[in-house]
Amino acid sequence: MSWHREALVGFDLETTGTDIETDRIVTAAVVAVDPDGRLPAPRTWLLDPGVKIPQQASAIHGITTEHARAHGTPAAPAIEEITSTVAEVLNSGSPLVVMNARYDLSLLDRECRRHGIRPLSDRLHGTASPVIDPLVLDKHVDRYRKGPRNLQALCAHYGVPLDHAHNAVADAVAAARAARSMGDKHAVIGTLAPADLYDLQVRAAAEQAASLQKYLRRTSDPKATVESAWPVIPYAG
Repeated sequence: MSWHREALVGFDLETTGTDIETDRIVTAAVVAVDPDGRLPAPRTWLLDPGVKIPQQASAIHGITTEHARAHGTPAAPAIEEITSTVAEVLNSGSPLVVMNARYDLSLLDRECRRHGIRPLSDRLHGTASPVIDPLVLDKHVDRYRKGPRNLQALCAHYGVPLDHAHNAVADAVAAARAARSMGDKHAVIGTLAPADLYDLQVRAAAEQAASLQKYLRRTSDPKATVESAWPVIPYAG
């Protein structure tokens, strides 16, 4: 059976910002999305990140510093649970769908290292299922389509409903459904075995980064660099 006709698991983080080296996790969700559309109970987390949540971030996901401090779990035990859950999914054989995986999985890696927690990369078996990134796949199968490529835009393009954007559960479910729709629509990815799909995304992400870097150096910054590693940016220490 093709990967997109099997159960997929969506993963999403809402955070304090966009810098993987300094920002923190505020909410997280891991949600199974069955082929028939059923949604078993999601795993969700609300964290007290240990730092103030900038107003710009609160305006996006709705979580304030005061709310996180009053109702959130301390960061370290929550990050251990999140990482353990994600590892369990990947080791179980279910593909993990992560929109812009390079950001979410890299930030999770840095949070683990910040709190002395074993990172995800050290928990995976050799036969772990792949990560599926709708952002990388969409750019690969529809390279020249104009317009934004954020989750809302992808959902609109692929006919996937997205209510309550920037809620971790809603975004995780929408990402999984968008990936399924891509697999249905584009045989070039829908017919691949999971391991081959993963390898394609590694190559595609590197090509996309090189293309963006070339564009930036030509148009705005001659020294611009764009990270090519996917799905996790290596930790530099």
